[in-house]
Order: sequence, then C-alpha cells, then structure tokens
Amino acid sequence: MLYYNMCTVKLLFLTILFGGLCISDGSIGSGIPDSHMIYDDCQIENTAILSGEKIVYKAYYNWEFVWIPAGEAVFNIIEKNDTYEITVRGTTYRSYDIFFKVRDYFHSVIDKKTMLPRTFVRIVEEGKYRRYDSLSFNQGNLSAISFNGETKAKAKRKFITVHQCTHDLLSVLYFMRNLDISKYKPGAQIPTRILFDENIYPIKVRYEGKYNNFEIRDLGTFNTIKVIPDLVTGNVFKDGNRMNIWVTNDGNKLPLLIESPLSVGSAKAVLKSYSGLRHKFNLE
Repeated sequence: MLYYNMCTVKLLFLTILFGGLCISDGSIGSGIPDSHMIYDDCQIENTAILSGEKIVYKAYYNWEFVWIPAGEAVFNIIEKNDTYEITVRGTTYRSYDIFFKVRDYFHSVIDKKTMLPRTFVRIVEEGKYRRYDSLSFNQGNLSAISFNGETKAKAKRKFITVHQCTHDLLSVLYFMRNLDISKYKPGAQIPTRILFDENIYPIKVRYEGKYNNFEIRDLGTFNTIKVIPDLVTGNVFKDGNRMNIWVTNDGNKLPLLIESPLSVGSAKAVLKSYSGLRHKFNLE
C-alpha cells in the first residue's frame, strides 16, 4: 500500500503540472515515434495568462470508495520585461506526510514573445528521494545545458541537443493554454515535446470535444472542453486506462478537473481557488 501511496502522490503533482500530460514510472508520452508526429508553429502568442495569476489545485486519492485529501499545488506567475516567471510548490498535507511526504519546487522562465522556455529548475523532496534538475535552453541553436543530480552540489553538467517545440514541465502547460482550440475537431491529436531528466519525449493529447454545464463543487458550473492524454501502462496504470481532463472553454483554458484511474484505486486533482486571471470565467 505504501508503494501505491508514493506513486500516487508523484502522479498527482506531475499531472497537475502538465495539466494533462503524464509521467509514470520514468516514462512519458505516446509511444509514437517523434518522426511520425506533425508539429505546428512552435511559437505562439500569449492570450491566456497574466502577471499575478495564482491558481491552487487540491489532490485526492481514492481507495476502497474513500476520497483521501493528499496535498496541494500552488502556481504563481510574475511578469518581467520580456519573460514570465512561473513558480509552483507542491506539498502533501501534514495528515498525509506520514504515508509519503512531498515538498517539491518548480520554476520556469518563459520567453514572452514565443512562450518557449529559457530556464527551468526542479527541486524534488519526495520521501527520502532527492533530485535537483536545472535546464538552460538556447532556442536559437536548439540546445540545452542540464545540471542534474541528487543535490545541486552533486549535479553533473550535460549538453543536450533538442528539437523544435521542446518544452520543460511548466512551459508546456502555459503553451497549451494558449492554443486556439477552435481549429481542432473532436478526435484531433495535439503533439508537443518535453525535455525531462535529460531525455526528450514526444507527447500527444487528444481533443475530445466540448462539455457544457460542468460543475466544480464550491466554484460553480462551467463551459468546458475535454482532453485525454496518453497513459503509460505499468505499475501505476492498467492497460487501457484513460486520464480525463476538463478545461475551461474560455480565454483562460484553465484545467478544472483531472481524473486518473490507477492500478490500485484512482486519483483526481481539482481546482481549489484562483485569482488574477486574464479573462473572466465562462460560467454557466
């Protein structure tokens, strides 16, 4: 049971970060070769986010029909001259710490003009596991410098050749929030790439369609769109499982609810609170 608590908490926080793109058992993505995926223009205009935005997600684990609150992830945006700085802190509740304690920190600097990443830092404290990971992107020559190790002092430098449209764990979320969903039909697959732990992974998310009158407890009823990312089967997911994500169908494109079936139980992350949004919510 402890193993599944560990996997579940990691999954919950990484799922929230991706807003629907999933990491599991050290693997990411679709299983489709990158050469078979078609990418649109990598640069995108920001129409969705604003400096001062703060969003909070609450994560739950379900075991034997009981929903157990596990923790929260808090996202903040600060605007600089030509960049957005995104900071995320993921923590388990004290009541959950006895099972598996998480204190994670993520920071991404994103170019305002392209919405592509410049730098990224990840400091992970999950149980006894520790990881420091920093990336410096050079989008001009398609390269990145990685420092990765148990701690910052132990991190080793590595030069990585990247592809066009390559993101970090945070920039991909804000890039996708700026997509014009009106040009996609239900069933369309939206590809991207993520550089994670010194490897580049192609990922695709399927646009499922519009779902109106979608209720989030304590927040209201929303017009939404639904997207479904690929899941990697293994110790956490069963073959054939699907992760479902409902996103506001407005200018914010803000994930409201993420549901994940697991090999044991299920998990969900729910928008708890928000402030400083660029657009007014499209409430029913």
